[in-house]
Amino acid sequence: MSILDKKTSGDLVKLLVFVVVTSLATGVLVVLIGNFTFASSRDYKALFSDATGVVKGDDIRIAGVKVGSVKDVEIARGDRALVTFSVAESSVVTQSSTATIRYRNLVGQRYISLTQGVGSLERLREDATIPLERTEPALDLTVLFNGFKPLFTALSPADVNKLSAEVVAVFQGEGGTLNGLLQSTASLTNELADRDRVIGEVIDNLNSVLATLAGRDRQLNRLIIDFRDLMQGLAADREAILGSLDSVSALADETSDLVVGIREPLVEDVKQLRRVTKNLNDGRDEIDRALQVLPVKLAKIGRTAINGSFFNFYLCSFTGNVLVGDRKVTSIDYDTSLLDQDARCNLG
Repeated sequence: MSILDKKTSGDLVKLLVFVVVTSLATGVLVVLIGNFTFASSRDYKALFSDATGVVKGDDIRIAGVKVGSVKDVEIARGDRALVTFSVAESSVVTQSSTATIRYRNLVGQRYISLTQGVGSLERLREDATIPLERTEPALDLTVLFNGFKPLFTALSPADVNKLSAEVVAVFQGEGGTLNGLLQSTASLTNELADRDRVIGEVIDNLNSVLATLAGRDRQLNRLIIDFRDLMQGLAADREAILGSLDSVSALADETSDLVVGIREPLVEDVKQLRRVTKNLNDGRDEIDRALQVLPVKLAKIGRTAINGSFFNFYLCSFTGNVLVGDRKVTSIDYDTSLLDQDARCNLG
C-alpha cells in the first residue's frame, strides 16, 4: 500500500505542477492579447467627428510608442464619437495635446496618436475631454484609393500593397513626402508602360499566329479530325493497351537480367573501343592518306580480278640469256605486248 500511495502522490504533484504552469501561461496570453496593464493609469476622453474602425483595446501611442489603450467608444451630441482611453501615469497629456486616428495597417486596424500641439504645457486633468478642434478622424481610404483605382487595376498585388502603404504613410504624415509618393507612382506607371509595350508585342505576335492559322484553316480542321480519330482509336484499344503493360513489365524484368550478365564484358568493350578511337585519332593523317590513294589501288587490283573472284597474272615480256660456263650462248627476248591478239598487257 505504501508503494501505491507514493505513486499516487507523485502523479498528484505532477498534475498540480501541470495545472499551475498551464494557468500561468494562459494568464500571460490573456494579458498580452487583452492589452492589460497593471501599472497606474489616467483616463481621458476625446471627441471625434468620425471614429469609424476604432474599437476597445486599440492602442494609444505617443511618438509611436504604446502608452495606453482605448476603453470605450460611444455616441456623443448626436453626430459625434466620444472615445474614452487610458494612458500610463508616466505619460504626460497636456492641455494642448491633439489626438489623431491613424491606420495601423491596410487591414483596417486603427490606433490613436497623441501629439503635443501649440499652447499650454500644463498637464491635462484626469477624465478631461480633448475637444473636437484638437482631434482628427482617420483618413478616408475609400475616397483616397478610388483616385488610384485605374492604376491599381493594372498592378500586381505586391505593387498595390507597396503603393497603398506609401499612400497611407504620406497622408498620415508618418514618413516620406508627396514628392516621394509621386516618384513611386511614376516608377510604377513607367513599369506599367514597359509592360504595355510587351503586351502590345504579344498581341501583335498573336495576331500573326491567328492569321497563319486562318490561312491553314483546312489543314487545321483536318488535324483536329485526325486527332479526334486517334483519340477514339486509343479509347477503343485501351483494354489491349492496358493489357500489354503487364507484358512490357515482364519483358523489362527479363531484359534487366541480361544486362546484369553482360555488364563486365560491356564495360571492357567500351574501354577497348576507347583505345581504338584513340589509335584512330593518333593515326588520322595516315588514314587520310590511305583513303586518298585507295581508289587508285582498287582500280589496279580490279584489273587483275576482272574475270572472277581470283587474280589473273599475265606474262607480258621476258628477257634472258643462256650461258655455258662463262660464255653466253644465246639470248631470249619475249614481249607479248607487241601482239595485237593480247591487249591486256597494254592496259597500264
